[in-house]
Amino acid sequence: MSNALSKALETRDWLLADGATGTNLFNMGLQSGDAPEFWNRDEPEKIRTLYRNAVEAGSDLFLTNSFGANASRLKLHDAADKAYEFSKLSAELGREIADAAGRDIIVAGSVGPTGEIMGAAGTLSHESAVEMFEETGRGLLDGGADVLWVETISAPEEFRAAAEAFANLDAPWCGTMSFDTAGRTMMGVTSEDLVKLVSDLPNTPLAFGANCGVGASDLLRTIAGFSGADTQVPIISKGNAGIPKYVDGHIHYDGTPELMGEYAVLARDLGSKIIGGCCGTLPAHLKAMRAALETTPKGDRPSLELIAEKLGGFSSENDGTGEAATPKRERRGRRRG
Repeated sequence: MSNALSKALETRDWLLADGATGTNLFNMGLQSGDAPEFWNRDEPEKIRTLYRNAVEAGSDLFLTNSFGANASRLKLHDAADKAYEFSKLSAELGREIADAAGRDIIVAGSVGPTGEIMGAAGTLSHESAVEMFEETGRGLLDGGADVLWVETISAPEEFRAAAEAFANLDAPWCGTMSFDTAGRTMMGVTSEDLVKLVSDLPNTPLAFGANCGVGASDLLRTIAGFSGADTQVPIISKGNAGIPKYVDGHIHYDGTPELMGEYAVLARDLGSKIIGGCCGTLPAHLKAMRAALETTPKGDRPSLELIAEKLGGFSSENDGTGEAATPKRERRGRRRG
């Protein structure tokens, strides 16, 4: 099993992850409602381009096109039996690009949520979830992924199931949740809850954090919650490029490369070790983030007020952990476009 990420975390002050998968693939012609994972088989050159663009923009790590490559999600496209195949193909294409890069690049096997509800209110059992995550993870490892990376999780039960599956595979892993409901995940998890969940797991992830959610400022407030808990596990920050807006029949994110550069520096100064973008983040944003991280000296831990000033205010009064009210979002055209 590759220990590339462990070595990088030990020797680097920060790592630049990649940007959006969906946004970039839609720009290449993916249609709404299509499963991107089919492109690993049907449009491999476009997936190579997705990965290559991230590497050329400065990413040290990129996620594979396998977010929905599990039996539950693929059954919606009559392809439940393709989870292993599509996962393996996504990693094989990633390995090809990483190995040709001329520098150390980490291939992270993306593992998204099952799309089903677990726990007392749901119909998906723990055992079934573990089985699905194992199938996806096995395909990614067999395809050459360095690390498994579960992302955009809302429920603690699903996070635990993924962790168990990865332990069964003896695989290094990372995990992020999406905090999109007044500082909590859809299932009510706070930043404090995730820190405790990670610390209680028998197989601690190499890194953990937050991705997607609302805007970059909200995500950084969650990151502040992680680092304020004095966790020893490296933190991942993967925020959206601004706020989504519906324009001419399409979703556009209004964050500029300048804004994402500022976000990257703030994320680093809050204690994030792996910094990337999520929805709306294009190669131009990644280039700006890399440049900002390389040229801006490390600063003091930023306050919530500074984050609001730089990136726009927050979408809710607090992050769900009892903090004092924080500034509401402002619309300031100078930094958004």
